[in-house]
Amino acid sequence: MKLISWNVNGLRAVAAKDGFAWVSGLKPDFLGLQEIKVKEADVPSEIYKLGFNEISVNSAVRAGYSGVMSLSKFNTATQKSLFFNDDEGRVLEHRFGNVALFNIYFPNGQKDDARLAYKMDFYAKFLAYIDALVAQGLDVIFCGDVNTAHREIDLKNPKANAKTSGFLPIERAWLDEVVAHGFIDTFRQAHGDVADAYSWWSYRFNARAKNVGWRIDYFFISQSLKNRLKDAFILDNIGGSDHCPVGIEIEL
Repeated sequence: MKLISWNVNGLRAVAAKDGFAWVSGLKPDFLGLQEIKVKEADVPSEIYKLGFNEISVNSAVRAGYSGVMSLSKFNTATQKSLFFNDDEGRVLEHRFGNVALFNIYFPNGQKDDARLAYKMDFYAKFLAYIDALVAQGLDVIFCGDVNTAHREIDLKNPKANAKTSGFLPIERAWLDEVVAHGFIDTFRQAHGDVADAYSWWSYRFNARAKNVGWRIDYFFISQSLKNRLKDAFILDNIGGSDHCPVGIEIEL
């Protein structure tokens, strides 16, 4: 099964530029989109022609902000966040078989101290929630824009960004905790410490062409799925957003 995640940074703009043309070739079974910035009623018609059986949307209360969408070729029991007051449209949880699959747009902490606190609260509550699911015997997968680079190898300029949200010690420590709790960073599991592998680039300073980027988009899986992981990949040839898609192939 092929699962792909992509922060589109505005669904309508990507759809208008035929930014999903790659879907017909790669044929993902599941596509999780973040930062769609639209209400469900305003989803572009092109999205419904991509060949998915199930489409779910969680939009922010605030117009033109945040929001996630999941497109699936298989049926799931879908719900919005059960662990956080999600008026920002950040979470879709899908249950099928013994699997709990999450498509999440994690908060960005760059605006001010209040937003950083919000981000860390979200992080803590989410980890507690998925820990409980694993304790119940469920297989857990979460994907999306985590808005934090984990290690120095995960961004081009770690020293210059040591005091920037997205690479703060407190944020990186949460990803340490995720790994310590048994969740696996699938890209590192598949490719080890390969360098210069990024999923986000600033629109400024020609950063993408120079590959001055950050790896902040992930697929994590629970230990129970470790031996079912077949591959993990970054589709950095796909444009249309400041992020590129990332994905995994896994037996489910």
